Amino acid sequence: MQHKKITFIGAGNMAGSIISGLVKGGYPAELICASAPSLTNTQKLSAEFSILNSQDNIQSAQWAEVVVLSVKPQMMADVCETLIKDGVDFSNKLVISIAAGISVERLQSILGENTAVIRTMPNTPSLLGKGMTGLFASSQVTNDDKSYAGDLMAAVGEIIWVEKETKINGIIAASGSAPAYFFLFMEAMQTKAMELGFNEQEARLLVQQTAIGSAEMVKQNPQLDLATLRNNVTSKGGTTAEAVRTLQELSLPETVAKAMQAAVDRGAEMEKLF
Repeated sequence: MQHKKITFIGAGNMAGSIISGLVKGGYPAELICASAPSLTNTQKLSAEFSILNSQDNIQSAQWAEVVVLSVKPQMMADVCETLIKDGVDFSNKLVISIAAGISVERLQSILGENTAVIRTMPNTPSLLGKGMTGLFASSQVTNDDKSYAGDLMAAVGEIIWVEKETKINGIIAASGSAPAYFFLFMEAMQTKAMELGFNEQEARLLVQQTAIGSAEMVKQNPQLDLATLRNNVTSKGGTTAEAVRTLQELSLPETVAKAMQAAVDRGAEMEKLF
């Protein structure tokens, strides 16, 4: 991976997870800066990973070759406008956004229309190094910058590039928001297991270990599609077949599709808000 001076504007959990992955992967700590108005998170990251920390977003952005915008969507415009107003020149910098609902066009309207921007959408398992991130690059981004950004996000999991920015909302539906879908399903299973007589800890163990094992079976068998894996554990006329039949009769596939489309639609709406 290339080693460039990189500043994270915003020092929340996602920024912290990326910084952790970078440093553990051998990225020079002295080339990383976390900047935020409050020192609470930046000092913690500095103490843990020996990176630079600052309360001055302007100075930190000026120092950097790569600026990662890791603030909340509703704060993004104000943060970017302040950077520009106070003289940060983004013409020779790579900007990476990890905020939902902020389009490349919107960022370039503030930072400069020729600014090289990469929009990313990581998910919360990135906090454990098990993330999934989608990336989209503006036309100003060089191949070297794409390689750098890919390596950056690969520090916290798997990555996928999309050629059309609209597909970022698909990334949100399929991975960005998706951990919550699985948690909801697991929650429902835990509740029913408790009704069947297991205590809370036993029910959680049954559900979480089954989820972990099932995901690992998917990962370890890339040659098998998901339907085949499902059929392999569904004996005709057995208990699994009856449970699956019930889920299908209750339109689980259609419900999932509607939920994912709702996430896509909301992502598109958010791009108009910010």
